[in-house]
Amino acid sequence: MKQDWMIRMPAAFNRRHVISLAGAAAAGLAFAGGANAQQRSPEGTVDAAKIAEPGKLKDMVYGKADAPVTIVEYASLTCPHCADFTINTFPKIKEKYIDTGKARLIFREFPFDPRATAAFMLARCAPEDRYFPMVDVFFKQQQQWATAEDGEAALLQIAKLAGFTQESFKACLTNQQLLDDVRATMERGSKDFGVNATPTFFINGQKYAGALSVDEMSAIIDKLL
Repeated sequence: MKQDWMIRMPAAFNRRHVISLAGAAAAGLAFAGGANAQQRSPEGTVDAAKIAEPGKLKDMVYGKADAPVTIVEYASLTCPHCADFTINTFPKIKEKYIDTGKARLIFREFPFDPRATAAFMLARCAPEDRYFPMVDVFFKQQQQWATAEDGEAALLQIAKLAGFTQESFKACLTNQQLLDDVRATMERGSKDFGVNATPTFFINGQKYAGALSVDEMSAIIDKLL
């Protein structure tokens, strides 16, 4: 099920909107994944070298640069299927392929709503070694902060665990350049690589929309080794 309407942020969307709309509950959390979980065949291919090139933001990566298999994941922090992959599937993939040097994973932001955008901005504002730990916390506590009545307070509570103060929290969410770069990452994924739902994976350039189980992703990777 494609949710093209979700990826179009209004042209006037700016840093003031992020900090104000971060308090608005993420609409449609139950279906924010937007992709057909039953589809396991690649939907197409893109140039593997091109998609591996970084965009406006530095790529956040698990694994070695010379790994023979490159997985590029586009995800939203308010996407339940993305949370399920990160919590239940990725640790096994990491142990089996990434920790052994067979694969690497490039994680890219594709937020569907202002609250997810704010969470990604906070992860980017944290020290680099806290980016993935923050992303993990956002996924694990998704039901609490993504639907909280006071979203800003819920996000601040998580941010404080990573060392943010109220001042640094506000400074991060009013960083227009960072907002523009997050949007550029999303727009590049949409325009250049056809991403329109999360999670979307590109495995050595082969596109898979929707969550993949450990067995399904393992079968794809094994064929490329």
